[in-house]
Amino acid sequence: MKQRGFEIISSYKDQGISLPERATKGAAGYDFEAAEQVVVPSIWKLQAQGTAPKPVLVKTGIKAYMAEDEYLELVSRSSNPLKRFLMLANGVGVIDRDYYNNEGNEGHIMFQFINFGYEDMVIEKGERIGQGIFKPFLLADIDNVDKERTGGFGSSGKN
Repeated sequence: MKQRGFEIISSYKDQGISLPERATKGAAGYDFEAAEQVVVPSIWKLQAQGTAPKPVLVKTGIKAYMAEDEYLELVSRSSNPLKRFLMLANGVGVIDRDYYNNEGNEGHIMFQFINFGYEDMVIEKGERIGQGIFKPFLLADIDNVDKERTGGFGSSGKN
């Protein structure tokens, strides 16, 4: 019986995608790679052009399954802001258990980046972009949620 882990989403099966792995035995996070090349524009260049900066979604081609009382926390690599001027726009990402295999996008995990550097940043396919850490969570004494997920990215807040 599978407890927690990663799979490649169907549209990326033959694209040379690597499943996330930990770099060392002591590492908490599983390293995610970019599934394709993407450019994260400089917020300063966008502002100079009169365009409002907005996050760029970097696809991984990966989905995650986990136990009922767990979630996957997405965090940035420590080198991203220091060396590449990349920050996770949402600070930390939360992948809920019911995101796996949803009908909206099959549970495709993506990282949201903003580039606060002066130059556009190119992320190459296969480049490590972030980490995922499986974590348990607790429920409040009174928790009466019956609603089921009906979509993909950002769908849980929609009516």
